[in-house]
Amino acid sequence: MKGLSVPRLLNMKSHNWARRRWLDFRNGHTIYLIFLMTFANFITIQYQLLLQRVPIFQELHINIWIFAILFVVIYLPLGMIIGYWHRRNQFAVEAEALFNQNQIGATINLFLIDLIDGKVTEDEKAHMRRYLLNIMRNAPSPYRGLNKEDNSLKKDGTQQDSSSEMEIPKTR
Repeated sequence: MKGLSVPRLLNMKSHNWARRRWLDFRNGHTIYLIFLMTFANFITIQYQLLLQRVPIFQELHINIWIFAILFVVIYLPLGMIIGYWHRRNQFAVEAEALFNQNQIGATINLFLIDLIDGKVTEDEKAHMRRYLLNIMRNAPSPYRGLNKEDNSLKKDGTQQDSSSEMEIPKTR
């Protein structure tokens, strides 16, 4: 491969690539694969408990495939109804709890309030701009840039003349 070298493999982007693959694996494993395996295991356990050990159900002589189909037909809509109830009633509670734990969001919102009230110095504005631009440079979505009136800082946070355009952070 062209341009592949040991120092390049050891740099931060390679490290981030490996960390992202690890995150992808964990999400795929826990959200999808383990869910399917535990659901199949759950059906098997219910089959054993109901049809093999309850005398009334033993007389039906239902094989595991028929039981699985009936189980899914009943269990899936029930799960959807409970999930709908949860989304309609509990999501606001969870969102509020997450909001209350979001220190970055709180910092930015407090900064905006202080900015509106005129309590923010130019150094604090430059620091916050560098902080947010650094986050945006590492974000997967493209950065659209600022209005020409607002782009008074370069990537490094130093002043830039208003006739030039702000350098748009590179995205992956």
